[in-house]
Amino acid sequence: MMLPLALIVLGGLTAALAPRLLRRAEWPDREPVVALWVWQCVVAAVLLCAVLAMALTGSAAWELVRGHVFAPAPHGVVEAYAFGAYGPWSGAVAVALAGGGLWSAAMLAREVRRARAERRRRRAELLARSPRLPGEPSLDEASPGAPEPEDRLVVLEGERPEAWWLPGTTPRLVITTAALRRLGRRRLDAVLAHEQGHARAHHDWLLYCSGALATGFPRVPVFASFRDEVHRLVELAADDVASRRHGRLTTALALVELNEERGVFGPIPTPLAQV
Repeated sequence: MMLPLALIVLGGLTAALAPRLLRRAEWPDREPVVALWVWQCVVAAVLLCAVLAMALTGSAAWELVRGHVFAPAPHGVVEAYAFGAYGPWSGAVAVALAGGGLWSAAMLAREVRRARAERRRRRAELLARSPRLPGEPSLDEASPGAPEPEDRLVVLEGERPEAWWLPGTTPRLVITTAALRRLGRRRLDAVLAHEQGHARAHHDWLLYCSGALATGFPRVPVFASFRDEVHRLVELAADDVASRRHGRLTTALALVELNEERGVFGPIPTPLAQV
């Protein structure tokens, strides 16, 4: 029973120490893409330890599970694990770990459903604010067989300078007329490059997964830290995409001009002050 316990301890130590080390480091702000991969590896290592511990304890408790897990392995490998020495509570450990895995899957499915419902609501609002002319293809994704351009730009009438990315099968870049009036051509290109960076890197799925783990296991600090850091790092990664194409100063000024009316630069910062 030592190996499953060692895996559980290893996963616990990784979950406890890795977030602290990453939060104290300064390099993630300079290399957000690398930091995203490191965070994913940390979370994957924690989950892998749990899955392996579940497989070993389940193999010790039930012959059927052992047959499936060790089907391609030689007979000597099964004997080396000495499953007969495992305690009677190995089945309870396996069931608890399997329950955690099923709960994670259920949370991920809920996050995806919630995100899709929110995306449908925003698309309906977008369609209401930007109606299609006769003969113009609809913004609705549900129309089968009609190919659409990949990064479609939608311009809305609005007094507030805004630009956002609407994920989906065909991502849309939405920008208001106020933003078009305020931003010059180079800064507008930087904003669009920022949003295209989100779409091409599929940051929405990373946000779904981090949100599902943090929601499903609110008392596990590594998952909450993963969610918080993902929200911050995906924005830095998209900023890097824009700055490589259009320059750091142009990108920074574009973001400032889009957000200066939100109160994020005042004496009392809002929750958007990270921008």
